[in-house]
Amino acid sequence: MTSAHPPIGGLPLPNTTLTREATELVRDTTSSLIYDHSRRVYFFGALQGRNRDLSFDPELLYIGAMFHDLGLGEPFRGSGRRFEVDGADEARRFLQSRGVPEDSVRRVWTAIALHTTPGIPEFMEPEVALVTAGVEYDVLGIGFDAISDTDRAAIVTLHPRPDFKRRIIEAFAEGIRPKPQTAFGNVKADVLQHCVPGFERGDFVRTILDSPWSE
Repeated sequence: MTSAHPPIGGLPLPNTTLTREATELVRDTTSSLIYDHSRRVYFFGALQGRNRDLSFDPELLYIGAMFHDLGLGEPFRGSGRRFEVDGADEARRFLQSRGVPEDSVRRVWTAIALHTTPGIPEFMEPEVALVTAGVEYDVLGIGFDAISDTDRAAIVTLHPRPDFKRRIIEAFAEGIRPKPQTAFGNVKADVLQHCVPGFERGDFVRTILDSPWSE
């Protein structure tokens, strides 16, 4: 089944029991900022998948997009783990409880866990590559002109992004502030350096030199 609203760029929104339940869960447990961002990530990722002539499962891409920032939420701020892993684990529980095959579960888990690790997802399964592509498009504007002005405007009309740059940075900071150690070696250290007074970025070279090894 497909969505009721007109397809964007010729790509309908997947409308299955699984995607409807995922939509309801994310809409009910996150802010409108994260919900709208997650839906845009699906559309931008799917359009780039078409542009790259990739064969992907729209349902799995949708689940990955919808759950990718779930780990920023309040329930996960004491986990001590990277928010990407928290979101990936929630998606895995959601899919396993509905009898989704393990290979599909693995693809969604990986797509979410790696979505802030540039340079790797693009070489993996299409669903993994395209969650990251959608995130990088919506947050960083990477490949901005690869999607037409018409399609981009239709997506933003459906899921607006008022003051998005400032608000998404704040959401990242709030989600990671209680567990700053999880930003070591990844892009979220930049967020904490900008937003959290007194934050000291972990240094990989210093960690090597200060390890217990004598040499």
